[in-house]
Amino acid sequence: MERTNILRGARVYLSGPMDFVPSRKEEKRYSWRTRVREFLQKFGAIVYDPWFKPIIIGQDGYGDEYEYSSKKRSEWTFEESASGRKTRAQLCRFFAPTVHINRRMVDICDFLVAYCPTNVYSVGTVNEIVRARRQHKPVLLVSPPINYPALDNLAEHLKAQKDEKALQLLEQLKGEAPLKPNPDGVPSPWYLALMNDDYFFDGFGYALYSSQFNWTPTRLDDLEEAKPPQRPLLPYLEKLDRNIPQRYDAIEDRLVENPDWLILEPGVHEPA
Repeated sequence: MERTNILRGARVYLSGPMDFVPSRKEEKRYSWRTRVREFLQKFGAIVYDPWFKPIIIGQDGYGDEYEYSSKKRSEWTFEESASGRKTRAQLCRFFAPTVHINRRMVDICDFLVAYCPTNVYSVGTVNEIVRARRQHKPVLLVSPPINYPALDNLAEHLKAQKDEKALQLLEQLKGEAPLKPNPDGVPSPWYLALMNDDYFFDGFGYALYSSQFNWTPTRLDDLEEAKPPQRPLLPYLEKLDRNIPQRYDAIEDRLVENPDWLILEPGVHEPA
């Protein structure tokens, strides 16, 4: 039976790379999280964004140090000495509150939206996805196409200039850096094993909602304009507000109810 406002009061956690993105400042202000958060809040969802930690009741400052994590992490050392061991121990303790808060947000959410480009290293994202799936929660995973047009253009330019030394250095760079294209956005096999087929998307579908939300054009739009997603996430979320999606049962060869989607109605219900 169709029902509207399924997302009203639903709790959603936004999981994805933070530490190894090109610019943490830009990622915090203008990333995919900003748009997805705004989109979900339109439907009344409660969105947990790790860039903006929730207030911890009675412990308002708990985990606030994360703002300075990049600077703090630069203190890390592998020095085999009493001083080196002390520094490592202090840093391990320093980051514990942030990890604790993120895990708690995963625990209390109803489902995750995870952005998993295959060219960005992110340990926390993997941890959060596995944690959610162990609790049988849906993880809607976006794996976008990965291309390097600037790299290709540079190679063509160097070939035209017949700069053999620069071409050798470019090939060396490709071997040293994670510059492996993934034009179809194929997810890691580990994710394929963790989730069912309905949870994978190759983009967000920003163009479908850009005028409605008055989003300022950014690189996010350029990437999807270059290769429009075949299965965008945002229309899926819009439909989710009306109907809980079924899953395909390969044994029965039909769609069946999906017990992953246990979104509890907000509020406490006393027995009659």
